[in-house]
Amino acid sequence: MIRQVTPVRVRYADTDQMRMVYYGKFFEYFEQGRADLLRSVGLPYGQIEEMGLYLPVIEAHAAYRRPARYDDLLMVITILRQMPLARVRIDYEVFRDHESDLLAEGYTVHVFVDASSGKPTRAPAQFLGAIESRMNASGATKH
Repeated sequence: MIRQVTPVRVRYADTDQMRMVYYGKFFEYFEQGRADLLRSVGLPYGQIEEMGLYLPVIEAHAAYRRPARYDDLLMVITILRQMPLARVRIDYEVFRDHESDLLAEGYTVHVFVDASSGKPTRAPAQFLGAIESRMNASGATKH
């Protein structure tokens, strides 16, 4: 398992008329956490694209438990639980800083796509090696 914590400060523009974070913004917070997780294993999106791959979202889910509000400091916890093959699922949990009540949780599922053909492909060895190295370093076991 790989776990990454990303702090996100809620901007005024992220809130709706009810002064709560607009539900769609959580997917942007998930994206920020995902980018940070990939960067932390040495695979920033730019490098993945240089490998000739895209990682589009093919499924996304969120469940909202409690509201977040303007200027809250949120902690987006991004978790990769299993080695990817042709798909990769990434889980997310969002908490207010220094609090234990879950505000939102969700996941995204991504498929590896060959940038030149636009067709799905398996995860490349370089990607798998970086993920496996980080999982082994954290003492995780393969599933």
